[in-house]
Amino acid sequence: MAVLAALVAMGSRAQNDNSTWSGKLSVYGTEITLVFHLDDENCTMDSPDQGVKGVAAKMERTTMGIKVTVPSINATYEGVNMGKSMMGTFKQHGQSFPLTLTPGEPKRNRPQTPVGPYPYQMQEVSFSNGDAVLKGTLVTPKDFSRKTPVLLMVTGSGVQNRDEEIFEHKPFAVIADALARQGIATLRYDDRGFGESTGDLVNVTTEDLKNDALAGIELLRKQFDCVGVIGHSEGGTIGLMLAAEGKVDFVVSLAGSIVSGQKILLEQNQWMLQQAGYAPEVVERYCKVLEGLFNDVKAGTTPVVDSEGLPVELAQNLQAVKAQCSTPYMRYFLALDASTCLNKVKCPVLALNGTKDCQVGCEENLNILRKGLLGKKEIHAIEGVNHLFQHCKTGATSEYKDIEETFAPEAIDIVVSWLKKL
Repeated sequence: MAVLAALVAMGSRAQNDNSTWSGKLSVYGTEITLVFHLDDENCTMDSPDQGVKGVAAKMERTTMGIKVTVPSINATYEGVNMGKSMMGTFKQHGQSFPLTLTPGEPKRNRPQTPVGPYPYQMQEVSFSNGDAVLKGTLVTPKDFSRKTPVLLMVTGSGVQNRDEEIFEHKPFAVIADALARQGIATLRYDDRGFGESTGDLVNVTTEDLKNDALAGIELLRKQFDCVGVIGHSEGGTIGLMLAAEGKVDFVVSLAGSIVSGQKILLEQNQWMLQQAGYAPEVVERYCKVLEGLFNDVKAGTTPVVDSEGLPVELAQNLQAVKAQCSTPYMRYFLALDASTCLNKVKCPVLALNGTKDCQVGCEENLNILRKGLLGKKEIHAIEGVNHLFQHCKTGATSEYKDIEETFAPEAIDIVVSWLKKL
C-alpha cells in the first residue's frame, strides 16, 4: 500500500521546538493518519496506517505558518498556525485536500501484537533475486531442527513491510508468533523496494514477486527439509504458482485470489461504487467502461475510455486507471489467472477465506479451488471475517483501522492444526 500523502506542521510561535503533530487526511472517503516529527533541520513523516515511518521532508517558515515539501511522494503542505492546531492544504499530483494537524500522536489498541520476551529465536536474514536484496526475519522455535516445518510468508498486493503492516495491525507478526509457539518456523520479509529491502518497483510484475519468494524458499531449503508458503491475497496466488512449479512442499492460502486479476478488480470496483451510493445504472456504466479498458490493455491496443454520462469524479478516476494500466505490473496482473495452474499443484493446500471479504470473493474463489485442486486439500470459509481476517460488521475496507482484532484466532487455530497433520 503506497503512501498517499505528506505532511505539515509547526508555526512561528514554536520556532525552536521539536514537536510531533498528527492529523487525518481524507481521500475519497478513506482516512489516512499522518504523523509529523518537525524541526528546522530534520523533518520526517510517518503514515502508521500504512506501516511507513521516517519519510524525509523539508520544512520552511512562512509569514503565517509553514510549508513542507516531501520530494519522495511529490507532495507539499502549506499550513497556517492557529495556536492549538495547524490548518492547511495538502497537494499531490495536482490534487488538493484539506489537512488539519494537532499536537501529539494517536495510539491505537492492537492487543494481538506480540510483545517480548519471546520463547523462540529471531534472526535477521537476507536473500537475493537478481538486483533485489530482500531483508527479513527468520523465526525459529526452541530446539528446532531440519525436520521443523517452515513457511515463507508472502504479502498481498502493494508494497508492504515484513509484518504486512496496515493501520498499525501486524498480521504476519501475529501469525509468526503463534506458529513459533507451536513449534513451526517462519520467514517474513520486506517487499522489494520497501523497508530494508531493495529492488526495482517500476517494472515489477507478479512474476518477479514470485521469483523473490522463490529466492526465499531456496534460502530455507539450506536449513529445513519441509518448506512451504503462507500467502495472503496475491501472496496466496504466488504460493499456488510456486506449488504448480513444484517448488514448495505445501501451501497455506489466506484469501488467495484465484480468479483473474481483471475479474478481481471489476468486482472490487463494483462493490465500492455500490457502497458509495451510486445509482445502479451509474455502477453498470462505469464497470462496462472499465472492463473495456482492461480488455484493450490485455489485447495490447491503446485503451479507449468513453466516460460520457458518468459523474466527473468517476470520469477522472477512469483516466487515472488508464494511466496505471500502462505499468508492467497492471498489464501482467489483469491477465493473471491462477485457476489455470491448479491441476499442476501436487502438494497439500490449505485455503481460508472470510465470508465478509469484499476484496476477494469468498465462495467464488474457494469453489474454484474445490474443483480445480486434484491433490490433498482442506478448504474453509471463516464466518464473519473480512479480507484481513478480522471479525467485522460489513467487510468494508473503511472498517479495517477501527477494529482492534488483527487476525481471527480461529483461523490461526485451523492453520496450526493443519500444519501439525502434515
